[in-house]
Amino acid sequence: MIDLRKLRDNENYREGIIRKGVDPEVLDELLAIEAACRDLQAQVEKLRSEQNTASKDIGRAAPAERDKKIKIAAELKSELQEVEVKHTEAAESLNAIAITIPNPADPRCPNGGEEDYEIIEVIGQQTDPPPMDHAEYGEYMGWVEKEKASENMGSRFAYLTREAVLLEFALVQYTLSKILKHGFTPVVPPVLVREQMMLEAGFFPTDRQQVYELSEDDLFLIGTSEVALAGLHRGDLLDSDQLPIRLGGFSSCFRREAGTYGKDTSGIFRVHQFDKVEMFSFCDPLTSWEELENLRGIEQEILNELELPYRVILVASGDLGAPAAMKYDCEVWLPSEGRYRELTSCSNYLDYSARRMMTRVRGEDGNHLVHTLNGTACAIGRTLVFLMEHYQQEDGSFLVPSVLQPFCGLEVIQPPEASS
Repeated sequence: MIDLRKLRDNENYREGIIRKGVDPEVLDELLAIEAACRDLQAQVEKLRSEQNTASKDIGRAAPAERDKKIKIAAELKSELQEVEVKHTEAAESLNAIAITIPNPADPRCPNGGEEDYEIIEVIGQQTDPPPMDHAEYGEYMGWVEKEKASENMGSRFAYLTREAVLLEFALVQYTLSKILKHGFTPVVPPVLVREQMMLEAGFFPTDRQQVYELSEDDLFLIGTSEVALAGLHRGDLLDSDQLPIRLGGFSSCFRREAGTYGKDTSGIFRVHQFDKVEMFSFCDPLTSWEELENLRGIEQEILNELELPYRVILVASGDLGAPAAMKYDCEVWLPSEGRYRELTSCSNYLDYSARRMMTRVRGEDGNHLVHTLNGTACAIGRTLVFLMEHYQQEDGSFLVPSVLQPFCGLEVIQPPEASS
């Protein structure tokens, strides 16, 4: 949720919202309703005080004056009820609009949309396409079965089989061991959450079309464990010495991929179900930008150790999700496509979702909303896609990255034909 006071008083805050594509007239309407809401609240408080005084006057009044005092109290009660109804309606209108307004983009984010990013860093060399692209190689190695998955579940599903399963769990173990060294507590969260949690984490209403819903149970399948992790301190008042609280969530994730018809239909690059290790941080507001760089550093450390060529981009204001004030993407070179594709990202939400969740920290000058941040430690299936292109050998075998070998006990994986 945005800070309405800042929207009212801070022009830079307002401009950051407009840079995300919000019509200024919507913000003007929101502020007009907010002003009316504050005025009605003041009227409610005034009438409530007057009614309390009138009620006390009844008991103190002489018998001859009592009927008059009762009438005055009744009129005040009726007027109060009318104003309370108006205030409730105004507050509901205010919330209905406010819940749709995104977190302002940080001034450092470039203006524009998806193609207007800023390149921060490039690591490693772009390589030529391998003999087989990831989809062909996954089928060749017997690692990905999509035909039966399509028959049984529909498009954008796949069975992962054979050594690819061992590689998946090696990636999970390697990534968890990495983030544990950086002070993260491992968590396996529920993958189903209530609608309120989706709202408070900042995903609803904007991303609702991407989420699978179990309407009979009022539950939704998460698209990232970030949603459930955020709820671990929902409504809590934290001590400052507890921060930062760093959580590392492993879960299966589910996305409808609405609006992506015809995109990435081969292989397992874009599927409806995938596994992910996610980093989440509850942070002191004074150190959240430092924490964002920490998350980015961990993501780059993992990519460096996997020896994948990549670049880091600063996402443009118009391409940011609703909760993010700033976001870095790490994009890995995909040789078969001759371009970089997103693998991980990290974002600072500032107090946007904490305001909805009422997650606060005690301070010397009062209690403050915490800042929340998230970052992808490893999107397992998509990482396998890049590994299949960068680590396949000319003879068709697969060289297991050295950092994964201790976790799966494999060094070189031969094709089924060669090993039979």
